[in-house]
Amino acid sequence: MPSNTVPGKATPPKATLAAVPRSALVLGFAGLIPFLASALGVWTAGYPRSLIALDIQLAYGAVILSFMGAVHWGLAMAGGPGAMSFQRLGWSVVPALAGWLALLLNPAYGVILMVVGFAGVYFGDLRSIDAGNAPAWYRALRKPLTIIVIAALASSYGALAVGV
Repeated sequence: MPSNTVPGKATPPKATLAAVPRSALVLGFAGLIPFLASALGVWTAGYPRSLIALDIQLAYGAVILSFMGAVHWGLAMAGGPGAMSFQRLGWSVVPALAGWLALLLNPAYGVILMVVGFAGVYFGDLRSIDAGNAPAWYRALRKPLTIIVIAALASSYGALAVGV
C-alpha cells in the first residue's frame, strides 16, 4: 500500500486542469493579468512610476486575497447551518485582513505579507479540498494560479531589492 493512503479510505483521483470548469479556468487565468502587468511595470516603468505599479499590484492582491477568503465563507454557507463554524468562517476572513494589513505596511513588507498570504490561502484550500468542503478540481486550478501570483509578487520584491 502506498505510504500516502489511509487503510480503509480510498484516495481520490488527482484532478487535472481538464477537469476544471471552463469558465473557472478562463477567469482564473485572466485574473493573473493584473499581477503580471503590474510586476512588469515595477521592472520597466522607472522611478517613481514603478512604485505606482507596485501599489497597483498590492491593491489588486488585497482584493484577490479577500476574494479567496470569501470562497470559504461561501462554501460554509452552501454546507448548511452546521457548516457555519467559527473555525471555517474565521479562516475565511483572515486573507482579507492580511491583504488590508499589507496595504498599510512599507511596500516591501507588504509584498512579503502578500506572498505569505497567498501561500497560506493555498494550503488552506488544500485542507478544504481534502476535507471534502471544496471540489477536487479546485486543487488543479489553484496550484498554477498560486505559483504564478507568488512569482509575480516575488519578482516585484526583487525589483525593489535591486533598486529598479
